[in-house]
Amino acid sequence: MKILRPTIFKRDGRIEAFFTESNRDNLNQNAFIPGLNFGYNTLSESDEVDGNFRKLTNYLSWDEASFAIAEQIHGNHIEIVTDPGVYKDCDGLITIQPELAIGIRVADCAAVLMADEREGVVGAFHAGWKGAVANILPKGIELMQKQGGKLQHLKVFISPCIQQMNFEVGEEVAALFPEPFVDRSNYSKPHIDLPGFIKNQLLQSGIENKHIQISEECTMQNPQYFSYRRERDKAGRMLGIINIMP
Repeated sequence: MKILRPTIFKRDGRIEAFFTESNRDNLNQNAFIPGLNFGYNTLSESDEVDGNFRKLTNYLSWDEASFAIAEQIHGNHIEIVTDPGVYKDCDGLITIQPELAIGIRVADCAAVLMADEREGVVGAFHAGWKGAVANILPKGIELMQKQGGKLQHLKVFISPCIQQMNFEVGEEVAALFPEPFVDRSNYSKPHIDLPGFIKNQLLQSGIENKHIQISEECTMQNPQYFSYRRERDKAGRMLGIINIMP
């Protein structure tokens, strides 16, 4: 199984965090959506997605019933959670509960994972362009501080997502972003630097640059990831997860 493990979180520490790749070359190759698809909102059968969660938990040696997952709507609502389950109508989860893995599913948007290891506070946020301009990340940082997190200790991973070279948008979307994150010169239509905008929001919120790890992989360009822009209805969903170990 191919998964990314962010290096920003210490391997010998309390925080475990992962981002799954598509795994389409070695898992579920005969499925409608080959690979490790975690999207219940896709055309895959729910039993198949359930099976993918079991494959992952077995691989990680985690409790299958230990997941809290956001049912995302491209907004900025965040839930503080203590129990496993699916949380409706939200795009961010925060917990201080050890061994409760919180997760975000994406297929071009960024999964942003945050942790204060010292205080034992973690967050997982869905940051597509809608959530990003709705300030889900500054809001998430503020809520993590209210749960005891310290700004100077927060570390952040920004997952693979669609990169500027492939993120063409209309003027109505481009107008929502500050001009430094809109390229109007090199393409026939505006292109947005989503990960650059996200990183700038983190810096403006007070996160130290050395505490931010940002992937430069483009989900649309690289088939080792699912991409809704590239695959449309046949796109699965990757999973970004973070967990406080006891």
